[in-house]
Amino acid sequence: MTTRSTSPDWDALFGMCCWLRLPQLFSTCVAFSLVADMGFRRGAIGNWSMSFWCVCFAMTFIIAIVECCRHPSHFPFFWYNICVTYACYAALICLSASIIYSITYVQFVPYGPYRDRAIAATAFSCIASVLYVIEVTVMWDLYELKEIFFYKHTLRALLKVLETFMACVIFAFLSNTSLYLHQPALEWCVAVYSICFILAAVVLLLDLAIWEYIPFRPFSIFQLVLTLLSILLYVSALVFWLLYQFNEEFGGLPQRFMDVSCIDGLSYDMCTWDQRLAVAILTSINLLVYMADMVYWALQVSVQTGRQLTDS
Repeated sequence: MTTRSTSPDWDALFGMCCWLRLPQLFSTCVAFSLVADMGFRRGAIGNWSMSFWCVCFAMTFIIAIVECCRHPSHFPFFWYNICVTYACYAALICLSASIIYSITYVQFVPYGPYRDRAIAATAFSCIASVLYVIEVTVMWDLYELKEIFFYKHTLRALLKVLETFMACVIFAFLSNTSLYLHQPALEWCVAVYSICFILAAVVLLLDLAIWEYIPFRPFSIFQLVLTLLSILLYVSALVFWLLYQFNEEFGGLPQRFMDVSCIDGLSYDMCTWDQRLAVAILTSINLLVYMADMVYWALQVSVQTGRQLTDS
């Protein structure tokens, strides 16, 4: 019975990724070019989506240039850690941009050339997300991701990517400062999102740096404490956000029709009440992700403790 080699095939990985770079660049370029050509009619959501597609195009282009200038055998594991992490983020970014752009903008555009361009941009964004998912799958398959410290525990990597990504989407909605500047409690919510994002980003960078010599048990306890702290902060943010945004006793608006910005007939942008609801939903989702992360690390600590007791 033959066993599959865990050593990655550098040339095969390099060639496959190069073939994926071209359609990735093409789809993201077409997506933001179509929206950019719409001029002032693209609205705030169009600008937001276009900036995301531009970032994906620019980062993919930089990665492609670096890979073309160096032989694949010259790349350390650290570089491929960055590439697969970026591919995960790019897939999530393009997918979220496709969903948000179609729900909050495309369906409100009258039939005509502008609507056709918006639909085409959404389609190319979906294609780009699929291509980035294929890249992640290819790396998983060729590497088996056993030799890379960061992806030795796949669930941990995906949870950290989701935590930081959801925080970035929340920040996109919080670009409208009128949502929170009028209340100190809501400013606290923004501070919570920032603090938890920084903590998750630090852990992500530690993993990317291939800290192979960190004792696993102390690192697991450190992760567990940080995750528990993030959960407590997110619970407070969710409670304050719901109270001060949707409870009349605290100055909130419980019903959508009570928001003046939502009364206007045809609008290409999300009204303020919809943005408040979006932040509340995203906060709840990210809280669930942090809870799953805490369960994972609690299990890791218990397993390590059981092994030590067995060995002793």
